[in-house]
Amino acid sequence: MKKTILTMIILAMVLTLGACAKTTPTEDTYGQDTMTKETFVVGFDQDFPPMGFVGDDGEFTGFDLELAAIVAERLGKELVLQPIAWDSKDMELESKNIDCVWNGFTINGREEKYTWTDAYMANNQVFVVKEGSGIETLADLTDKAVVVQADSSAEAALGEVEDLVATFGDYLKAADYNMALMDLESSAVDAVVMDEIVARYQIEKRGSAFVVLEEALAAESYGVGFLLGNESLRDQVQEALEAMAGDGTLESVSMKWFGEDVTTIGK
Repeated sequence: MKKTILTMIILAMVLTLGACAKTTPTEDTYGQDTMTKETFVVGFDQDFPPMGFVGDDGEFTGFDLELAAIVAERLGKELVLQPIAWDSKDMELESKNIDCVWNGFTINGREEKYTWTDAYMANNQVFVVKEGSGIETLADLTDKAVVVQADSSAEAALGEVEDLVATFGDYLKAADYNMALMDLESSAVDAVVMDEIVARYQIEKRGSAFVVLEEALAAESYGVGFLLGNESLRDQVQEALEAMAGDGTLESVSMKWFGEDVTTIGK
């Protein structure tokens, strides 16, 4: 009798485990699905020029989005550009609304949270102030109002220098950098912490009297981030990027947007 009961228990456990295996897709299964589907859905912050933004014609454009379009074409997929709230990127990936985040996405400090391509671009986190403000060094930020984009790599970098942040008079967070720079322009804040590549592009395009402090906050690298475990699609994109580096496409697109080759793959 005891043997019969034990046999039934073991059988029930085997059946339960088998059912779980069938109904719970693994990340590898998801990766295979995204690799073979006809669309390539890229999540991006539409207020992050020159990486991704709304152009004068009302269409999405930018350095990263142009690269994504070329990759999608080479993979034989239809590119779908999906604007997202930057602080919702994890939810968008986990709910499978997007296949990747490609928009000046910093690898540093997030290495274990996502599956990444190799870094394709280097960047710094910097402080932007108004010209003539008298702020020339980090020490000059004492008692000043400093703003950063919520859930950004700039915010993460500031989290590593708590002693510096403690000297700020006010530490604020904005939904995007357009709002932050508008606040700086109106003198509502004294400094914006942001990506250097974006800061210098904004200064040039706006013709604003902003300057970047010489002392950078942190050095970092950009990559394309996928849901953790989605190595199948990542490998496809990585292979395409390497081919683009080899045939000069990355350099060509970089020259168009920045006037120099700022890419790092294959170098």
